[in-house]
Amino acid sequence: MKRIEISDYCTAEFSSSLCCPHPKSPPGPPSHLPALESVKSKSSKSSKKGNASGSSKLPPVCYEIITLRSKKKKKMAADIFPTKKPASTTTVQQYQQQNLNNNNTIQNCNWQGLYSTIRERNSVMFNNELMADVHFVVGQPGRTQRLPGHRYVLAVGSSVFHAMFYGELAENKDEIHIPDVEPAAFLAMLKYIYCDEIDLSADTVLATLYAAKKYIVPHLARACVNFLETSLSAKNACVLLSQSCLFEEPELTQRCWEVIDAQAELALRSEGFCDIDAQTLESILQRETLNAKEIVVFEAALSWAEAECQRQELTSSTDNKRKVLGKAMYLIRIPTMALDDFANGAAQSGVLTLNETNDIFLWYTAAKKPELLFVSQPRKGLTPQRCHRFQSCAYRSNQWRYRGRCDSIQFAVDKRVFIAGFGLYGSSCGSAEYSAKIELKRQGVLLGQNLNKYFSDGSSNTFPVWFEYPVQIEPDTFYTASVVLDGNELSYFGQEGMTEVQCGKVTFQFQCSSDSTNGTGVQGGQIPELIFYA
Repeated sequence: MKRIEISDYCTAEFSSSLCCPHPKSPPGPPSHLPALESVKSKSSKSSKKGNASGSSKLPPVCYEIITLRSKKKKKMAADIFPTKKPASTTTVQQYQQQNLNNNNTIQNCNWQGLYSTIRERNSVMFNNELMADVHFVVGQPGRTQRLPGHRYVLAVGSSVFHAMFYGELAENKDEIHIPDVEPAAFLAMLKYIYCDEIDLSADTVLATLYAAKKYIVPHLARACVNFLETSLSAKNACVLLSQSCLFEEPELTQRCWEVIDAQAELALRSEGFCDIDAQTLESILQRETLNAKEIVVFEAALSWAEAECQRQELTSSTDNKRKVLGKAMYLIRIPTMALDDFANGAAQSGVLTLNETNDIFLWYTAAKKPELLFVSQPRKGLTPQRCHRFQSCAYRSNQWRYRGRCDSIQFAVDKRVFIAGFGLYGSSCGSAEYSAKIELKRQGVLLGQNLNKYFSDGSSNTFPVWFEYPVQIEPDTFYTASVVLDGNELSYFGQEGMTEVQCGKVTFQFQCSSDSTNGTGVQGGQIPELIFYA
């Protein structure tokens, strides 16, 4: 056996070639190693002598590699190649697209050299057959997708995968079926585990949250919850409420209740309300703080009952609607409706029995009221809060006049609130009536508006003007509140305005608006109050 001493700076490629010599001819090392050159020349001479004497062919030369100790400090790859350029954006995008398409062909045999970090090299393995040692068949039968995986990477990213592959009860299966997770959600979870990237969308976030909870990937689950909280609105609040209870996310549940309470009529009329389960329906119907008319609650319950009949493959008859509603029917506070709403709506819906209808009519009209199974106390709803931004008000002989010009102010909050309306000043010259067009915008986009009339009694009090529905306001973003008043009389106006006002747990900040053409600003003018729910 011949001994070759290779210094620490020898390349890995050369070392590997020495360890595995070709059986026919030993590989030639690089020319910059003199020790190896001398060995090669001696070996060559010996071969010639042997051939000349007619002896049999010599067996392959075996080399024993001894690594010399170097006195120099070892250098990392980044120190040795500091000027090496990272992979181009085009190349990285090609590999990413290749992974998304599960294309197992890697064109560059030295793809590892395209990436400077282990994170980037690990990302190449995402949804890639290269070195895959397990496969997942994900999705319901008929809509499955077969996805490759790498046990070590998965076990590092999830304790469930670790137990599945390396635990005491680990099963050495090459293919694992996961029918209860959507393929897109499973891919989103794998992308986080392999690439440390969070890729969420409104269509897949709930399914991704389910996958993250199932495989105990807490940081991805937290990102899903944050995504849901930021995208929460009256349209999806009821569905998210149902899911948040299922996933045991109390913070998300609380955020859902805040939206449902403040924007109850919008939430109850949303399509998502019909998709909730019966338990969530009951929790909403018995909610004391719902800010909605009872006739709206009744109509929403009937819409849910019709959808439930379809889910149970029943005809949408009044009897079946009453049947699927069950005890939830008595959570609707029908006796608290306005008489017109009951007479023209609930009484003619067909879901009430004749005795129930008669008893409720007697409840409205008789001095001796019958006993009812329905809750007869009205809901408390929400108490509106007011943010007053002026320290005093005044009036002058030539101010504040309205000729169709706009009074406007910008504001921001540090917590989510719901603007229900504005408090406005009235006439300073006795009783008067004003027409007010109020608007709320965010970056020029109209979020809410309403046209109302209000009557002022000549005092310096503020008079509320309401939006049709409360408008959801997100934190740390400026919104524009505007009003165009039409009235013959001069009005009071605010002065000594404040740029920051603390209202309970909410902080309001104010700044001047370029939309204001009638003189309103931070220091003085109209719109003295913002009426809100928090």
